[in-house]
Amino acid sequence: MSENKVDPYSSPRQLRGPVLVRPKSKSDSTYDYRLLAPSKNTEWMHDDTWRTLRIQAEFVSAFDALATLPPAVTVFGSARVDQDSPVYAQGLELGAELAKNGFAVVTGGGPGLMEAPNRGCSEAGGLSVGLGIELPHEQHLNPWVDLGVNFRYFFVRKVMLLKYSRGFICLPGGFGTLDELFEVLCLVQNSKMNNYPIVLLGSDFWAGLVDWLQQRLVGEGLIDAADMDIFLLTDSVSEAVEHIMRFQPRNPEVNGAC
Repeated sequence: MSENKVDPYSSPRQLRGPVLVRPKSKSDSTYDYRLLAPSKNTEWMHDDTWRTLRIQAEFVSAFDALATLPPAVTVFGSARVDQDSPVYAQGLELGAELAKNGFAVVTGGGPGLMEAPNRGCSEAGGLSVGLGIELPHEQHLNPWVDLGVNFRYFFVRKVMLLKYSRGFICLPGGFGTLDELFEVLCLVQNSKMNNYPIVLLGSDFWAGLVDWLQQRLVGEGLIDAADMDIFLLTDSVSEAVEHIMRFQPRNPEVNGAC
């Protein structure tokens, strides 16, 4: 063999799964060996790669649990409302009315104005769904949930609160309720989801926000005047449910799209 030619067998090559490499140094272990080797190091549980798999698992579990839901309406509302509040009583009435009209009721699964619609729906014979979330302070799914899923990640839970619903009703609430409301408003405004009906129930609570939207956002050209028609403001449970029932999506559902 000529001195100028390189012997291809003189430098060993190695397979790493489907990849062929010529390593700089020899390795005495394989991926299988390292997988099965005992280790006390659990730092990998907090790496982004593992979080990605955990997020994927949450989506898969939730899709499996909720895919066969009947037509559903998601109700947003505060966890901090007592059972003796008139608004809690309104939540009970709302849940029952939705159930009587063939809707499952989906909430965040907590107490207060999440519990009330779940309870009203369950007592009326409907399917009461709760999508809970891991919080720093302990919170369990309320006892009126017939089908419950608990989440680690807020954004996965948000997708599920929207995915299987034909409409959205907002009872009074705090930052979480406002976040959920504006998430839905933004998605509908930008045609990122079907133009499903959105109802603000309780004019005493919501009127100030609606006035501000009209005066500042519409008044300053930050949204179109037509965007105010995305939602209905009412004090009537029956009107809220009738609005949900008669509403037709602006865009047809797209099945099988990625």
